[in-house]
Amino acid sequence: MAFRLLTALGISLAATLALELLFAFVFRKRGKDLILVCLVNVLTNPAVVLIYILASTYTEFSPVLLKAALEAMAVLTEAYYYKRYGTCFPKPLLFSLSANAFSFFAGELISLIGG
Repeated sequence: MAFRLLTALGISLAATLALELLFAFVFRKRGKDLILVCLVNVLTNPAVVLIYILASTYTEFSPVLLKAALEAMAVLTEAYYYKRYGTCFPKPLLFSLSANAFSFFAGELISLIGG
């Protein structure tokens, strides 16, 4: 189980970083703001994935509600850091919500296609 868990965490973080950095680059984030995008995702993604895996394995929580709650917490956390430390995030909550929606739905699509 530990190897599978670490693999899932690594793949999820790598995919999220690639997708959200692409999103940030398209929306003209550069330099320190790109580093910030990396850092906030390193902070939030492993926590979200770990809590989701453990909660969905060992509890009866609805997977849809669990994902929604965890993603909402990630969006709010990331928006806070974008507002506090970002240099070019005029609407940090909108950016965080959009970047997370992009990476979430791209990940879901990749999962559907990949099996």
